Amino acid sequence: MGAAAAGVLAVTVLGTGCGGGTDDGASGTPAVVSETPTAEVTDTELPFPTEDPYATEEVYETETPEPAGPEAEIDAKAEAEGWAMEEYDLASGFVQDVCEALPTVAINADSRPEFLVNAKYLDGDGKAILQFGLPKVCPKYTDALKQAVSGKFDHWYTSGTYVVSSKPIDGEQTILPGTYQAVGKMDGCYWERTSESGDIIDNNFATSARKITVTIRSSDGQFTSDNCETWKPVK
Repeated sequence: MGAAAAGVLAVTVLGTGCGGGTDDGASGTPAVVSETPTAEVTDTELPFPTEDPYATEEVYETETPEPAGPEAEIDAKAEAEGWAMEEYDLASGFVQDVCEALPTVAINADSRPEFLVNAKYLDGDGKAILQFGLPKVCPKYTDALKQAVSGKFDHWYTSGTYVVSSKPIDGEQTILPGTYQAVGKMDGCYWERTSESGDIIDNNFATSARKITVTIRSSDGQFTSDNCETWKPVK
């Protein structure tokens, strides 16, 4: 057989094997079937993130309540007790104003307890509000408040004419008997003690003084001071 015939025979045999068998099951080269299982697609979690890493979630800010301070305590107590002061919407505002006034009021005016009384801050619900709130806002003035409430405190006196009396007199400025002292730079300070009839018992006009001491007796009628420093009791 020649080389050309052998090549034709080989092509014929191969063609028969690749074409498969006949309808009657004649033997031939079996078709190759892949045994690799087909992967079933399921809704399983993927091993990598699918969300946009640059996406941002909308953040809603929430109000953080302020911590309750002494003012909040005072207002809550006042509301619970029904306390109120005229001209003040909040009890804490009243306490704050009193605390701001106390440091300077005692320089050339009343003593601090006397200021609280004369300014009528203890009237109505004022006493209850201050007793609860002042120790929380300005505790260093708690003693002054206690003295004001008790009525036992030092009385200071400035310029004016005072009736000498151990008890208050309606419509009159009064001064308690005792020894008083005025301290500071005094140029043109005049003071006098008079009897009930107005006769001068003792007086002095100081053109330049730094300290003046006067004793007022219970038998005196009036005491007058003009352009002097504050008269404070000598202890």
